[in-house]
Amino acid sequence: MYFVGLGVLFMALKYLEIGPVALWDWWIILSPFGLALAWWAWADATGYTKRKEMEAMDRRKQERIDRNREAMGFLSAKKKKKR
Repeated sequence: MYFVGLGVLFMALKYLEIGPVALWDWWIILSPFGLALAWWAWADATGYTKRKEMEAMDRRKQERIDRNREAMGFLSAKKKKKR
């Protein structure tokens, strides 16, 4: 996502002819979009995206379980150790 944001920023600066970016070639301006495409292809091919999604889902699930246990009056194992 950072590459896409950087590409949009470069395009705006090039279009508005602001700063040294106005003198850069278009292939330099558009290169962050190519890097974003390469990143997404790598992340999908290696399972990085799915792994991060599963970690977030597991974290939300555990937080929900802990909230429900606390609401029922049970202390989680982590809180028992602290007391």
